[in-house]
Amino acid sequence: MPATPELISPRSARVSAARRLARRNFRGKDRLFLAEGPQAVREAAVYGKGTLVELFATVDAAERYADIVGEAHEAGARVHLADEDVIADISTTVTPQGLVGVCRFIDTPFEDILKARPKLVAVLANVRDPGNAGTVLRCADAAGAEAVVLTDASVDLYNPKAVRASVGSLFHLPVAVGVPVEEAVAGLKDAGVRILAADGAGADDLDDELDKGTMGGPTAWVFGNEAWGLPEETRALADAVVRVPIHGKAESLNLATAAAVCLYASARAQRASGGCRSVTES
Repeated sequence: MPATPELISPRSARVSAARRLARRNFRGKDRLFLAEGPQAVREAAVYGKGTLVELFATVDAAERYADIVGEAHEAGARVHLADEDVIADISTTVTPQGLVGVCRFIDTPFEDILKARPKLVAVLANVRDPGNAGTVLRCADAAGAEAVVLTDASVDLYNPKAVRASVGSLFHLPVAVGVPVEEAVAGLKDAGVRILAADGAGADDLDDELDKGTMGGPTAWVFGNEAWGLPEETRALADAVVRVPIHGKAESLNLATAAAVCLYASARAQRASGGCRSVTES
């Protein structure tokens, strides 16, 4: 590795090409997106050869994260040392961590998700906030879900804020994008998946569902918009509309918190005796 930065000017053609990926239209045109920070870059490097196309790193970051730089080289990525001004110009964060990767799109066709017969799925219907979308993706990954579906009315999966909020989970499980909610629900139902709509005004209580033993089978949770939840026509598609009980005085839960509660409730039920996963299944 060279000892001094090789990309001095933010006007470099490579820097300009990377910088424009902060905009959705250029991401869609190039089918490339930015992954910022050591965790996301590491996951991109090990996801599959060719996923990480380029890596921009400050000299300090290249030394601090030498193992990640090595993995990027092994993955076939072009590694560029750059000064801090260049990294700040590419990055969309206030305090960049010195590593910015350029990655190829990795979303999965919805049909492939259905063929895998998933047991736990998160469906984001009309979720507009990228931070929420990325955090729900991270929650789904942590709970052991096998897929996430972003409907056609939801935020761009590759929005830099969504990628950051997923903290690498974007690279851990299949994610389908641009699926109409009606198509998503119909396909999952045909695959034997029960559809639960998460709604604060739902007729069914999550605790009651757990007590009744109805949550041990394959399940997809549908989560709605942060401000107004799920419209009636979407709730009508579900097998049940379930609310997370509020035992204290809080007015409500935010989207990501409610999603974590729901997904973990399903994960526990599925791993209990009689659930669709054995207690030893990962």
